Amino acid sequence: MVRKLLTVLALISAALFPVGISAPGAAQAVPFKVLGFYSGTFDAAHIAFVKEANPWFARAAQENGFTYEATNNWDRLSSLTPAQAQVVLFLDDQPQNAAQRNGFQRYMESGGGFFGFHVSAFTQNANEWSWYHNTFLGKGNFVSNTWGPTTAVLKVETRSHPSTLRLPDKFTSSVSEWYSWSRDLRTNPDIQILASVDPSSFPLGTDPNQQWRSGYYPIMWTNKNFKMIYANFGHNAMDYPNNRPLSSTFASATQNNFIIDSLLWLGGGGTPPPQGDFKTVVNRGNGKCVDARSAGVDNGTVIQQYACNGTTAQNFRAVATSDGYSRVEYRNDSSKVLDVSNVSTADGAGIHLWTYGGGNNQQWRVTTGADGYSTLTARHSGKCLSAPAGTGDGVQLIQATCNGSAAQSFKLG
Repeated sequence: MVRKLLTVLALISAALFPVGISAPGAAQAVPFKVLGFYSGTFDAAHIAFVKEANPWFARAAQENGFTYEATNNWDRLSSLTPAQAQVVLFLDDQPQNAAQRNGFQRYMESGGGFFGFHVSAFTQNANEWSWYHNTFLGKGNFVSNTWGPTTAVLKVETRSHPSTLRLPDKFTSSVSEWYSWSRDLRTNPDIQILASVDPSSFPLGTDPNQQWRSGYYPIMWTNKNFKMIYANFGHNAMDYPNNRPLSSTFASATQNNFIIDSLLWLGGGGTPPPQGDFKTVVNRGNGKCVDARSAGVDNGTVIQQYACNGTTAQNFRAVATSDGYSRVEYRNDSSKVLDVSNVSTADGAGIHLWTYGGGNNQQWRVTTGADGYSTLTARHSGKCLSAPAGTGDGVQLIQATCNGSAAQSFKLG
């Protein structure tokens, strides 16, 4: 699969890289192993996260050239070496006995990689395992949490780290419960904060008694002395009486980019290059630009044709997904992509913006001819992005049976 994907991307690259296609796993030479530890025994929200995380990481491994194994046998940490697994994940727990803890410390001090989620950092007695909570993670004790679980606007603080190269300055996270800590990570010279809660998120939380209304709250960070990342998400919203998840930790495509790029860095599997510049997409038939109506960023914002005007509402880029297809991201919110409404396969179905969730109706095969013009074919329907008849501004773009006409031909760049 990886070799096939690299071949397809290489062919597309010659004609299409002006719009910034990138393949996150393309730089890898040797597959690395990720070993995910979980318990799956406490709090339905954490259990729900584990149940979606393990298959998600298995799919991500196939698409990005590493391998993934999930285990609830924490005793494996006692003798684990970086040669056996280059990266470990703590999904919903942390080592509990001396042998596990000492083994994990040896593993990290020997060059192993670590990605911890949410409750893997929770403690109200940091001195019980001071190396992990105070030295390694640097955060001390749990102090407070927000409730109920919500999204947050996160502000990226470190642009140069390999894990943040594909992140915009600000992005909306997936839903989670959020933790605060007793130690101010900003005062620790070993800690590099990658992203924190943006003030626009306040008040954060829906319960007035468990809200953050102001303050500084780091969400993702690394310790510069180790190959490690901690991210304070991994708690789904739940209908507790019916044990039914109400959200997904992997609902934010932008946040998912952070996870994948973190793993590639931790595993030594290659650092993804920064995304290429956003470009205009101009229709051959009428000379109009692909445009998000009124520069909107909401789900359902109409994608229309409009006179080219140089605004960011007319800026898009293609980012490779798999098997030669790409999602087409929108500059004003890169988590939003070109989407065929209602997953329709019918001629005339409208195109709009929608948060990327991996749907086939959100992926396009971009085929560029010798004349430099391209067609965009929807993965789910096999139909082409089309400008309807007429040259008027504000006409919504559609999918239609591919016919090779100028209405289905676009100049990218």
